[in-house]
Amino acid sequence: MGVQNEAFLADALFQPIKLGKLELANRMAMAPLTRSRADDNLVPTDMVVEYYSQRASVGLIIAEATQVSTTAQGYTNTPGVYTPEQIAAWKKVTDAVHAKGGRIFLQIWHTGRMSHTHFQPDNQAPVAPSAIAANAKTYINGKGYVECSVPRALETAEIAGIVDDFRTAAANAVQAGFDGVEVHGAHGYLLDAFLRDGTNNRTDAYGGSIENRARFLLEVMAAVVKEIGADRVGVRLAPVSPVNDALESNPQPLFEYVVRELEKLHPVYIHVVEGHTGGPRDNAPFDYEALHRLYTGVWMVNNGYSKEMAEEAIRRGSADMVSFGRKMITNPDLPRRFRENKPLNRPFEDASLYGGNGAHGYVDYPELG
Repeated sequence: MGVQNEAFLADALFQPIKLGKLELANRMAMAPLTRSRADDNLVPTDMVVEYYSQRASVGLIIAEATQVSTTAQGYTNTPGVYTPEQIAAWKKVTDAVHAKGGRIFLQIWHTGRMSHTHFQPDNQAPVAPSAIAANAKTYINGKGYVECSVPRALETAEIAGIVDDFRTAAANAVQAGFDGVEVHGAHGYLLDAFLRDGTNNRTDAYGGSIENRARFLLEVMAAVVKEIGADRVGVRLAPVSPVNDALESNPQPLFEYVVRELEKLHPVYIHVVEGHTGGPRDNAPFDYEALHRLYTGVWMVNNGYSKEMAEEAIRRGSADMVSFGRKMITNPDLPRRFRENKPLNRPFEDASLYGGNGAHGYVDYPELG
């Protein structure tokens, strides 16, 4: 075994890695984390700038899920990237991260049926593949948690417009200084809902067969890749996570087809949530290695990874990068803590993960001295 291989095995998580044209300092990513901290015009605030710049030592920041249009919102105070004010505010974020030597992508999403009429233009019904209500809730200021509204099924002719919304959002993200985008194809949101037979009972070209159900996601990916280049585009998938009432009777062939087709577009990475998001990793049988073998780009994994688990995944070749969620919230300097084997901060018991106007629980987690 050569010196380089020995060093890699001893320090796998902290080896640099190429991501398209980017050289990342380490193989850790900050997972996209909804914090509901945008203002009432869905514009990131100066505190958002501070939050991301604090975490710039991670190899790649994937900024929180961000709406591609006015119809894409499903939660209170989540940011957009479709107005000049939003784009300008995100530019402050990317400038601050880049000033510290960091790299940052933006996750772009459409929440689909995971929404409420309150968030929709003219209080219309949210859109979905089919008019099937989600067994899930969202939060509205002043009302608290409410059941998601019954959606309406998108007309076939409307789908091209949403594909274009994703394309435009990707262009806007690059204009705002992001190094790339991650298309949110997971967690029961619009693109994922089209994939799954539990949420898609359409009879047109976007329903029925696996090929038809995957069509919308693949059209979005093709449009975004064409707009900003494959080396700037990633995608997130969660094959067996049931969050947001995401139901699929036979996920293995579905996601193997999706990854085979994605390989033809060759996005720069595929980001896979293993198991139940934020929960057990073994909630349902699934062969993730079968997916990995179908793709030749950077393979990123997520869900409950410790430092030791992440190192082992990279050493054995089952992942190229590992993303961390709540550990990145509570530890702005997580790469240093991992490298120096320092203890991790505990979550503040008196601070919410979502929402709030002040610094507490958002930008005041301590860093090592």
